[in-house]
Order: sequence, then C-alpha cells, then structure tokens
Amino acid sequence: MSIICGLPLIECVYCLACARWAWKRCLHSAGHDSETWGIASAEEFEPVPRLCRYILAVYEDDLRHPLWEPPGGYKINADWVILKRTYEDTHGRAPPYFLYVDHNHADIVLAIRGLNMAKESDYAVLLDNKLGQRKFDGGYVHNGLLKAAGCVLDAECDILKELLEKYPNYTLTFAGHSLGSGVAALLTMVVVQNCDRLGNVDRKRVRCYAIAPARCMSLNLAVRYADVINSIVLQDDFLPRTATPLEDIFKSLFCLPCLLCLRCMRDTCIPEEKMLKDPRRLYAPGRLYHIVERKPFRCGRFPPVVRTAVPVDGRFEHIVLSCNATTDHAIIWIEKEAQRALDLMLEKDHITEIPPKQKMERQETLAKEHSEEYKAALQRAVTLAVPHAYSPSQYGTFDDHEEGENSNRSSSEGSSKRSPKKESWDELIERLFDKDESGHMVLKKSHKS
Repeated sequence: MSIICGLPLIECVYCLACARWAWKRCLHSAGHDSETWGIASAEEFEPVPRLCRYILAVYEDDLRHPLWEPPGGYKINADWVILKRTYEDTHGRAPPYFLYVDHNHADIVLAIRGLNMAKESDYAVLLDNKLGQRKFDGGYVHNGLLKAAGCVLDAECDILKELLEKYPNYTLTFAGHSLGSGVAALLTMVVVQNCDRLGNVDRKRVRCYAIAPARCMSLNLAVRYADVINSIVLQDDFLPRTATPLEDIFKSLFCLPCLLCLRCMRDTCIPEEKMLKDPRRLYAPGRLYHIVERKPFRCGRFPPVVRTAVPVDGRFEHIVLSCNATTDHAIIWIEKEAQRALDLMLEKDHITEIPPKQKMERQETLAKEHSEEYKAALQRAVTLAVPHAYSPSQYGTFDDHEEGENSNRSSSEGSSKRSPKKESWDELIERLFDKDESGHMVLKKSHKS
C-alpha cells in the first residue's frame, strides 16, 4: 500500500522538475550568454560594420552601380578592387569572394560571401564533414571548410604576397559571413601556420572577422587563435549556438525550427563539463563579440550593446528559443545593428575629438588588455582540462596526443605532451588536391565522397 500511495508523489515531483526545466529554458535569453563579459570599445569594434559592407559587395554584379546602397553614403571604391571571383572561377569548391585594398584604413581585405541556398556546391562544402574527420594543428576542424580555405589560398597566394610586399604597413584581413566565416577562419589558421608563403608576414598583421560564424574548430584551436580571429554574433543567431553538425542542419532545412528546438532540449541535458572534454566538439572561433539589443519580455529593439570576451566555458552553448534566431543571422541586419552600436560608442566616447597621441595610447592599452585576457583564457582551458591544452605559452601550447588510431603508439615515439607537428601548406594542398591538364586544382578521388 505504501508503494502504491507513493507513486502519485513521484509523478508530481517529476512533473514539477520538468516544468522547472522548461520554465528556465524559456527564460534563457541571449543576454545570459554574455552577461559576465566586458564591454567592447569603439577602437576594436570599428572594422565590423565596414567589413560587413565588403561582404555585401561580393553579392553585387557591378560595384559602380550597386543594387544595395550602403547607409551613410559609404561606397566601395571599385578602382581598389583587385579581383572578384565567382562560382565559375572557384569551380564550386569555395564561395565567391573578392580582394580589396582599402587605402583609407591601410587594410588588404579578402571578403567571402555566405551560403547561397540555390547553389548545390555550397551544400557540398557544408556536407563534407563528420566530427573527428579532419585533424589540424593539434585539434579538429570542419573538413569541407578547410578544403575550401586551401583552395582559396592556393589560388591567391601570389597576389596576396605581392600586395603585402607592396604595402608593408597594411594589415591583411579575412572576413566572411555564415559559410564564408568558416572559410575565412580556417584560411587565417593556414596563413598563420605558413607565413613564409606570404613573405614571412608577421602574425600581428593578420586578422579575421567571422560574421555570424559557423562552429568550425575544436575548443583548443578556438582559444589559441583568439589573438587573430574575431567572431561577431547578433543577439539570438542560431548558427554559432548550434553544435549539431552543419550537414544535419541543412539536410533538415525545411524543418529547421523543430530541429533547433529538439537540439536545444538535448543540449540542455548534457553537462557542460562533458561538452568541454569532448575534443571533437566544434565551436565558434576566436574572440567573441556579442551584439545585444533585445531584453526578455520586452517589445522592440533597444540601443545595442557590444560585449566581448575570450570565453572557454559558457561559449554560446545553448540555443535561444526565439522567433529571431534565424533573422539575426542575416548579414544586412548585422551590418545595420553593428553600425548603430558603433555610432553609440563614438557618441559616448567622443572619440573623434581625442588627439592622435591619446588614441594611440588607448589602442596600446586595449592591446595589452586583450593579451592578458587571451592568456587567462588559455590558463582557464588548462584548469578545465580541455583536451590537448596545457602549459600556455605566448600563443598557447597543446599536446599531440590523439585518440583512436594513435592510442597504440609506443612510448619510444615520445611524450604525448609536445608541440603539435605543423602541417605545411604544401602538404595540405598536396593531400587534398591534384592538378589537371589545364592546371586547375581538382579534388583527389579519396576526398570526393
């Protein structure tokens, strides 16, 4: 009798627990992800709206007569465009992109467009991956995006080297949106590892801005490259929060809301400690900038605030149940809200009235703060026992221990804690591509699955 009487009580407790979980899940907003982060400054956030416009320019057929007029009268100088590649030029192995020399900001920019839902080749890049398939620099990356990055770099390395030598004081910036953000991030990693192919370009001259980034690299790489890669996320954007393999998302594109909801419930039940210790789990790359402009149970948009950090735990791990989860992914919205946020920063700081010497001092202070935060993130990764992370050095040090096929290595091959063997650019291209009779790069048969 006591057992029978106890059943309703157990059911009630279970229902209350489920109701509490559902209530907390519905109350979780995008602002919770970055509530402990610092506020970004105008100096560091200044390139974001401008780079969004460069990415939008890739969509234009004629830059002298654009279909989309940027706000504020800002126009791209068509005479500064070095080259513009279409799907025909890339043979579908990479999204379209263009190379632009911004003399006003002393910047050489390679901008890559986002997913074209009408192009089968873009889906082929996304679907060419499974977790743990591609190892790179002591971690894991998205296989298809890495091959697209290798294709772009192999095609444009000569012109990039020529421009860097011609303009020795200019920075080299890779920027991309959505699909293009993953290509840009992995492109940056390959360039940093093979600086000699671009005339020994200094790592400090290279940077990347991944707009609405795809989760394309393991946590140790995401933290290690936080000094050169920056990710920009608008409020509730689903893609940086979706750990589901990209191929699963786009196979279920027409049922995306249902898929996101199911994934949201599943991820909520997985302990974060387990997530952090999964070496094959992919993350949004580098330093994160989160544009927050809406509040729970409030209507309309508020003045946007930009928060930034190099987080290890709490790195956009949970999908936000929001009707704006997909609209916040649009490059036009991101450009608009990023510009609003920058205008508010400038208005607050009166930065245009600051003398050049004081501006330089502020930039040096900002660089120092970023460096300290970067080192703290590396140390945090060690504390949390993130796989392949230990003894952080200037750019982070990660062990070379690999699961699976490397688990049976003999001890004579050395300790598992050593600097990873870097894969050279030539080795990467040679392993992934062959050249046909006309000199074009063609995927090897073993990679055409």
